[in-house]
Amino acid sequence: MSTPNEYRFQVNLSGMIQILSNHLYSSPKVFLRELMQNATDAITARKEVEPGYQGEARIELTGTGDQLTMMVEDNGVGLTEADIHEFLAMIGQSSKRGQQELLDGETSFIGRFGIGLLSCFMVSHEIVMLTQSVKGGPSMEWRGKPDGTYTIRQLDTQLSPGTKVYLRCTPEAAHYFEAEYVKEALFYYGALLPYPVTLIHDGKQSVVNQDSPIWLTRPELARSCRAEVLAFGERLLGEKFQDFIPLTTASGRTGGIAYVLPHAVNLNAKRSHRVYLKRMLISEKAENILPEWAFFVKCLIWTDELQPTASREHFYENEKLEEVRSELGDALRMGLTEMAEQQTERLQKLIRLHALSMKALAVQDQEFYAMIHRWLPFDTTRGHRELGELIDEGETLYYTSTIDEYRQIHHVASAQSMLVVNAGYIYDKELMGMLPVILNNVETERIEPDEVSMTFTDVAPAERNQYYDALRLADSALQRFRCRAEVKGFKPADLPVLFTLSQESSTLRALEKASEESTDLFSSVLGSLSSGINSAGYSTLYLNVNNPIIKRVLTSPDNQMTPIAIEMLYVNALMMGHYAMNKQELEVLNQGIVRFIDWGLSANTNHEGDA
Repeated sequence: MSTPNEYRFQVNLSGMIQILSNHLYSSPKVFLRELMQNATDAITARKEVEPGYQGEARIELTGTGDQLTMMVEDNGVGLTEADIHEFLAMIGQSSKRGQQELLDGETSFIGRFGIGLLSCFMVSHEIVMLTQSVKGGPSMEWRGKPDGTYTIRQLDTQLSPGTKVYLRCTPEAAHYFEAEYVKEALFYYGALLPYPVTLIHDGKQSVVNQDSPIWLTRPELARSCRAEVLAFGERLLGEKFQDFIPLTTASGRTGGIAYVLPHAVNLNAKRSHRVYLKRMLISEKAENILPEWAFFVKCLIWTDELQPTASREHFYENEKLEEVRSELGDALRMGLTEMAEQQTERLQKLIRLHALSMKALAVQDQEFYAMIHRWLPFDTTRGHRELGELIDEGETLYYTSTIDEYRQIHHVASAQSMLVVNAGYIYDKELMGMLPVILNNVETERIEPDEVSMTFTDVAPAERNQYYDALRLADSALQRFRCRAEVKGFKPADLPVLFTLSQESSTLRALEKASEESTDLFSSVLGSLSSGINSAGYSTLYLNVNNPIIKRVLTSPDNQMTPIAIEMLYVNALMMGHYAMNKQELEVLNQGIVRFIDWGLSANTNHEGDA
């Protein structure tokens, strides 16, 4: 057997750059971030050699038009000729650590994949780098082109330790070299860097980033710098905030500021936060750095312990990220708890604005629920009230599990002065069920629409006998709808009828509605399901004897009009209760309207004839 020949992959660097620009990086502007990250890593490496060393970065813009040139300089560790061959010629190899640590472990550097410098080819046809290593040796020049070729030469002069990178813009990338754009981009990516970043243009120098505030390393001090923290958040996040909560983790290696959004947020809104790794911006749209319930805040997060993806715009979803996310959530929860104990007015204001978020957190955390329950708002038969007000009234808190159930009984329960909570909204049912667990002296009970009839007044036997014939006609008319009629007295008097469903009848209506809208095969399946609950699936139409219309219907001598009136009252009750009507009920509604119009016109014609 012959020995197989061995070959090496050939990499098309130009094609790889297209992949970087179109798929890995979100925009060509990230070239500036990559240069700043390289500068930061170089300064970090020099600090490891020279503890206490003070680094800096300088960006200079010269020329105009197609001669626009950018120079990015750092006074970091620099590169030797051997370093250049090893790290700039080997795409995919990081200059920072060994292979295993590169993939799995932590590193004090941002760059981990050895591809950052390639992003510069998205805006320039050539990269020129001058470098001098702190280890000594000659100063070197490296020139790289997007076709995969590069040159190296020793310089005749000796440079100071550090690195300078020169880029001349391509015509289509001129926008990224304009002074105002570069200034904003440098602040955007490097606002938190612990060393000065200076922009030089037209002979003027300006430090782009502010002095690093002390609360960046010690977020617990942020409360004493309230105005500064709020102004910093407004500049970086673009919103005017009025409140914030400092965030820290147990290790102290991740921290941040959670700015409370000044407006209510949709539950489905994306949770995006601005995250910095080693003080360099990684992402302004990090969605997985905080728990999902924390959608009422927008955060600045800085960390040195999470692992970035190859694009360095997101973090790996791993155990470390899960741990950090949990601890940041705990810090946010603790901040809210401190408000509840020390600044109740501040917490009340926050809850009113972000009630849904507070309820989401309360469902997960009983201790937090016990702390803030008094200020959580609920929709009730006595108006929009806070839970503490309802508890203080000392009554059993009845609640419905769906919005439709609440609509069905709202008018009747309100008129009977019966306290019912609409717990059909997200989290409300769970919170009402949990309330007796956190408060031993409070009772809650789920109520079904048909249970409201317990508060109705029975009709005296003598009066009921007067309505016997009418009720017999009513039951006969309602039989085809699997509904029975009952006479009761209830408030409000202007509500003539109330339709209620048992759990069985509710299930049966849903099955019948689905059957009407399904194929024949599926309808037969639904039919077999409904046959098992037919006997128990009766609903009730309560006729209010306190209503004058009902009294007239029940005492009418016209046996033809009574069934039609009962049917119309039935479909009217369905509409009042927001029930979806089936085909048979819609037909009754349409025919009844036509009949009453016809009767009205006929009566008017007869009246004119008599005249």
